[in-house]
Amino acid sequence: MNWDEEAAEDAAARLVGADADRDDSAVEAALRPKDLDEFVGQEKVRQQLDLVLKAARQRGATADHVLLSGAPGLGKTTLSMIIAAEMGAPIRITSGPAIQHAGDLAAILSSLQEGEVLFLDEIHRMSRPAEEMLYMAMEDFRVDVIVGKGPGATAIPLELPPFTLVGATTRAGLLPPPLRDRFGFTGHMEFYAPEELQRVIHRSARLLDVEIEDEGAAEIAGRSRGTPRIANRLLRRVRDYAQVRADGFITREVAAAALGVYEVDGRGLDRLDRAVLEALLKLFGGGPVGLSTLAVAVGEERETVEEVAEPFLVREGLLARTPRGRVATPAAWAHLGLVPPRQGGGTGSSGQQDLFGA
Repeated sequence: MNWDEEAAEDAAARLVGADADRDDSAVEAALRPKDLDEFVGQEKVRQQLDLVLKAARQRGATADHVLLSGAPGLGKTTLSMIIAAEMGAPIRITSGPAIQHAGDLAAILSSLQEGEVLFLDEIHRMSRPAEEMLYMAMEDFRVDVIVGKGPGATAIPLELPPFTLVGATTRAGLLPPPLRDRFGFTGHMEFYAPEELQRVIHRSARLLDVEIEDEGAAEIAGRSRGTPRIANRLLRRVRDYAQVRADGFITREVAAAALGVYEVDGRGLDRLDRAVLEALLKLFGGGPVGLSTLAVAVGEERETVEEVAEPFLVREGLLARTPRGRVATPAAWAHLGLVPPRQGGGTGSSGQQDLFGA
């Protein structure tokens, strides 16, 4: 197992982790919208994609290849299924890590039907030989299958039916330009506004047969990190709390109490996030402090702090990465209700004499 897979498992194990776990996958299948009109949020991408698909249908042709980038949990898989539904075509789902050899990709491509949608998740993690085969398949709908080895090897051209490739990636910068340029449409998925997440929560609550008031939905949305997957996960946990300890109806008070039990605070930070901030503020006076030192202080691996906790803290403006190390922002002190140490000489918040103190 490589680090990307370990980081994904760490994120999925957290209630506010954006990667899908098994429960999420099962629930998301029932909650996914079936068409673009039902899809909430991502207005620009949705409108642009709607034009692409309608034009393809009017021409009677397959849609252009589509690349969707953005953080986990924003709806890339859902959009791929909507593309297939809008085009009236079947969909084949696989992932980059599952394609380790060119032969793996050739087997998938050769079995596609005309007009079929091939969804390739985490496309940036595909092997290089398969990636180079994909260039020709996307552009010419043809692949060369190598038969034999050494000087006697022969390339047999294999014609493919027209198909639509939908690639999804959380790291668009890792895609080589030749691959990125072969996509006819590229859409970047943005984080959701709280108002959009409220619409997602109300829709999911109807499908799950959960009663929720507007203020309860707003409370959950405010702690969902701008991510529908997290919003749906928090909704399910609040539903459980309301069922057991309340009357089953989700109000703001019930939602706040439930998420307090699960240690998700009003800004969406969980135990790990707060542990990183508390170590940075209380032990190191707000920084700067090296990443490895900070990881030891919270009892986590360096990569866990860097890849799992820090991205959200940086996006929220609570932590900054600098050449000298990690530094807390004034918003971090305010969020934890702490007072920043005074500037200049004297003793810092860690109780140690400042280097240039009087």
